[in-house]
Amino acid sequence: MKEYKVLAQKDKWFSQKFDPETLEKALNSYASQGWKVVSAATATFPGLIGGHREEMIIIMERDKDVQC
Repeated sequence: MKEYKVLAQKDKWFSQKFDPETLEKALNSYASQGWKVVSAATATFPGLIGGHREEMIIIMERDKDVQC
């Protein structure tokens, strides 16, 4: 069985300041917990004053410990 985690730019890791170095640190931290990136995409959301904003979304998975 698998479990999934979604990492987005609004995640606590980024403290409202997204940058590639922080993303790398976050991914390495999650990797040490057994998470593996399985997909990455850009989602588009409506902006506050017209237009839109884009946000990176990363989906990770790992094997879930099944307790019987």
